[in-house]
Amino acid sequence: MKAAARWGSRLPPAVRDALLPALLLLNAATTRPPHELPVAVALTAALALPLLWRRRVPRTVFAAVAAAALVQWLAGVQLPADVALLVALYTVAATSGRRGTLVAGALVEAGALLACLRWATEGAFLTPFVAVTAMVVAAAVLGVNVRTTRAYLAALEERAARLEHEQEQQARLAVAEERTRITREMHDIVTHNLSVMVALTDAAVYAQHRSPDRATTAMLQISETGRQALTDMRRSLGVLRADEPDAQRHPLPGIAQLEALADQMCAAGLPTRLDVRGGHADIPATAQLTVYRLVQEALTNTLKHTPAGTRATVRIHCSTAAVTVDVTDSGPRPPQPATATAAPSGHGIPGMRERSAAYGGTLRAGPLPGGGWGVHTRLLLDSGEAAPA
Repeated sequence: MKAAARWGSRLPPAVRDALLPALLLLNAATTRPPHELPVAVALTAALALPLLWRRRVPRTVFAAVAAAALVQWLAGVQLPADVALLVALYTVAATSGRRGTLVAGALVEAGALLACLRWATEGAFLTPFVAVTAMVVAAAVLGVNVRTTRAYLAALEERAARLEHEQEQQARLAVAEERTRITREMHDIVTHNLSVMVALTDAAVYAQHRSPDRATTAMLQISETGRQALTDMRRSLGVLRADEPDAQRHPLPGIAQLEALADQMCAAGLPTRLDVRGGHADIPATAQLTVYRLVQEALTNTLKHTPAGTRATVRIHCSTAAVTVDVTDSGPRPPQPATATAAPSGHGIPGMRERSAAYGGTLRAGPLPGGGWGVHTRLLLDSGEAAPA
């Protein structure tokens, strides 16, 4: 039976629907006496042939089969083709709602009652009626189960498609976030190092005739700055390749590297004083990288936008709960009034705000009351997992 079921499931639906009418017509044509054959075949055809369209118009097919069954009952002819009523009921239950199933089941049950009243042997009404009723209920329940299963599978497919769509959206958001992070890193690295190299080049050109030794020193510093920029770029882009070892050979810069950054800025013509208070050994590496990039961007802006003779001061206060960053300079105030959050045009200050916001901080950048420019923020270390810096 299992093999036959598997074989039948491989047939097209139209072929499967035609098997039962063909068998019923063959049964009527081969088992009926010649004088009953025309009526039996006609009634069997009226009961069975509508099943060919049961998948497309189940309610219409059920109505046609029920009408044929009523004619059969009026004619007083018993036929095996009455099973078509159960098939039509199953189809209605599998494709219609609760109301349609109840109406169709009630009609078939009424027909079962009439058939048992007319053809049951005397004194044996209850047994055939219970048996026929059980078949009617089984056909209706089977159809309802099929409809429920189809609805459940459709809901699962819809949910799977929705989850796949959400995963694709999350993947696109992750890619966009990673691109933003890499772009921010490249901006900080390129802008800072190019600004330092430009300042050193100007100094070398100015000193090449008056002090060749200072010009040579400046050119060597330019070369070292360029190498450092390439190293930083390879390290930042190394996350795009699984076999890139630069991130292991060159640790991410942190608070310990701020002294070297200050020396670099001094060599570029911006005297910088560094004041670090509190221990930073237990501060996460990502937070230290954020501090380094904030100081680097602030000093780069000072180097680019202030005249010669400007001095800068970097103050870092570390604790187990937060890191406070203050970068100030002695440059002249902007010629036009500015608010406390004003900033030069470009991507530097917005990028600094994004880095600070990743650790729950609010960055303030603007002119100071006593002159100069200041950048202040406080990074919270105990506010949960921060976003990548």
